Amino acid sequence: MNNYKLVIEYAGTRYSGWQEQKNAITVAGELRSAIEKVAGPIDDLGGAGRTDAGVHALAQVAHVRFERSLDVLKFQEQVNAQLPSDIHVLQVAVAKPRFHARHAAISRTYTYQISRRRTAFAKKYVWWVQRRLDLERMRAALPAVVGEHDFIRFCDRPQDQRTTRVRMDRAEIAESGSLILLRFEASNFLWRMVRRLTGTLVEVGADKLAVEDFAALVEGKELPPEKGIVSEWTAPPSGLFLERVRYEGDPPLAPLVPVFAVP
Repeated sequence: MNNYKLVIEYAGTRYSGWQEQKNAITVAGELRSAIEKVAGPIDDLGGAGRTDAGVHALAQVAHVRFERSLDVLKFQEQVNAQLPSDIHVLQVAVAKPRFHARHAAISRTYTYQISRRRTAFAKKYVWWVQRRLDLERMRAALPAVVGEHDFIRFCDRPQDQRTTRVRMDRAEIAESGSLILLRFEASNFLWRMVRRLTGTLVEVGADKLAVEDFAALVEGKELPPEKGIVSEWTAPPSGLFLERVRYEGDPPLAPLVPVFAVP
């Protein structure tokens, strides 16, 4: 069996996420269709992360297996010719026979873009927050997420998870022009976890939630109902990007910069 590693970028706006579904348009579904038109039946296709509906990717990683060998450059060119314009294969490489995009990954990194102004050009790639945000309050809250914690308060449908404990390796915040940028690197992410972390940090930045309350949520504690409900603070998918999937031997992350600048 011949195994190949693919690196893919996509704008997720019009897709029901990465994972293939019978009655929805998905990124993996479009990719499978394009690959099969070029190379015939696929033995196995899998991605490193199941991005939600509307979420984008700068470098999603997938593996694809065939019985026959391929010319990787020709294959990449032909697949891209079959794909819609909002999905693009950046790289194809021969992989080890047992390489699995999800199981071999050491960590995943997501970046979220919050815009402090209305933008005509980047609307699909930011969350415009009209409230005034105190960046220093958000910065003070952020270190609480680093380390291994029970992120059950930030997970949708926790009963469907094998565990809600996650090892968070990195959490960063920066500003660039009109943007506030958040970056999270972790072993794995729970369903809607990054969007709920972002939305809750916005509540902190808007002075609606105390830094100490954010830390309590990270430790899996419940807040009194009068302080609010995390699920109601879920940030929209528009500002979220799967930035990178890291494997053994990969270089460190580059500095945190906007995906699309908003001056």
